[in-house]
Formats: sequence, C-alpha cells, structure tokens
Amino acid sequence: MAYAPKSARVQTLALLALDTRLAGLLRNSREPMMAQLRLAWWRESLSQPADKWPDGEPLLALLRTWNGHHGGLVSLVNGWEAMTGSAPLPASALELMAEGRSAAFATLAQALGRDGELRAVQRLARSWALADLAMRLGHENERETARALALADRAKGVRLSRPLRPLMVLHGLAYRRLDKGEEAATSPAAVLKAMRLGLLGL
Repeated sequence: MAYAPKSARVQTLALLALDTRLAGLLRNSREPMMAQLRLAWWRESLSQPADKWPDGEPLLALLRTWNGHHGGLVSLVNGWEAMTGSAPLPASALELMAEGRSAAFATLAQALGRDGELRAVQRLARSWALADLAMRLGHENERETARALALADRAKGVRLSRPLRPLMVLHGLAYRRLDKGEEAATSPAAVLKAMRLGLLGL
C-alpha cells in the first residue's frame, strides 16, 4: 500500500481487503457448503449497483470509491469458490482462482481510469496469483501444481503506471520468495526490491 499514490490508495485497499475477507471465509468455515453460502452473499452484493448495497458493511463502503466499477469482482468470488473443492484441487481450480484475481485487478485498473493497461494488469495479476498459491496452499500436491503453473506462467518485462505499482510489488516479492525460500520474503534485499518496483517500476 505504501507504493500506491493517494489517488489510488483507498481503491487498492478495498481490493486487497476483499481478497483477504474471501480467503478468511474459506479458512474459517468448517464445511465447504458454509463457505459457499457466504461467498454467494458477496457474489449477489457485487452483482448489484452500489446504491442497492446494505449499510453497515465497511468493505462495501470502501468499494463505493470504485464508482460502479465493481462488477468484475464477481470473478474473484468465483475464483475463491473454486478453492472449496475436495483436496487435492485440480490445476483447473487453481487456474480459475488465478483468473479471478486477474479479473479483479483489471477491474481495479478500470476504476482508476487505467483502461490502457488492462492486458498488462491481467498478465501480471494472473502470474502473481499462481506464485502466491504455490506458497500458501496447505496440500503438498496442490502447492506443487501451483508452483509448476507459476513457473510456466511467470510474467517478465511487464511494467505498470504508478497507480498500479502495488501489483508489481506483490508479483516481484512473490517470485523472489518462490525462487529463494520463505526467509527471502523479509530480507533487506526483498525490501530493496519492493522499493525499486514500487518507486521506479523496474
């Protein structure tokens, strides 16, 4: 978030907070059906105009800053729903999750008025999502599948404008961790990499 300009910070926070909330629904639901029911509420809400949203949900209040560009976030909900299947999840489920995150970041780009960067955003977000899954999935077979997909789909040479730099930071640090291991995520070199990506886009 430190690398998002003030004009894009709230919108970016809303997306990352939604992604975290949806992940928590899966993590804190004992049965897949319970997670699916809670995801269905988010799918229905995000399919509606913002003026139809119920009051009292802080995350929906944040998403009002997207000025109606929230419909693409339904794909993120669908991606998380694909993760509710029985382990080990097939590659198709992991790819659907990656596509959901890709669509979500593309929707953020639209909300920020960066329509000319949609293809680059989708490419980078999909690549980041696969690397992130490869490090976070609990089932060994799923991690290996995600790792193979991430290495095959690694985005190189993709640059984004300042409002979308947080995605570049996420992508760069995820692949650094994937390449060098868990300890690389908090090393001084990782901090320097984040600064270079966030400030210079290189």
